[in-house]
Amino acid sequence: VQLQASGGGLVQAGGSLRLSCTASGRISTYAMGWFRQGAGKEREYVGSISSSGGTTYYAHSVLGRFTISRENAKRTLYLQMNSLKPEDTAVYYCAGKTGSFYRTEYDYWGQGTLVTVSS
Repeated sequence: VQLQASGGGLVQAGGSLRLSCTASGRISTYAMGWFRQGAGKEREYVGSISSSGGTTYYAHSVLGRFTISRENAKRTLYLQMNSLKPEDTAVYYCAGKTGSFYRTEYDYWGQGTLVTVSS
């Protein structure tokens, strides 16, 4: 399956953005996740959601500000980002994995979408 992330852009600190990730095929059996990579930094985990959408986990740095959701019928994953901070500036990637939700490895990756938060 191919993943296409979109929705990035420039936003002021304190603002909001919603990223989308659309799949070329069914994702209803895949756990999905969001990752990000800032300039000169390692890629880091943002959060993940189970195949049904019933379980979500978030990195401490985004907990309470970001929300992951999904619409399997639309083959789409979302990342709602509120109260954005300059340190949230990064390229954001969506990813999918088969098997257990608790697997650490992802099988499918989308291209990134750039989010820039100005102070």
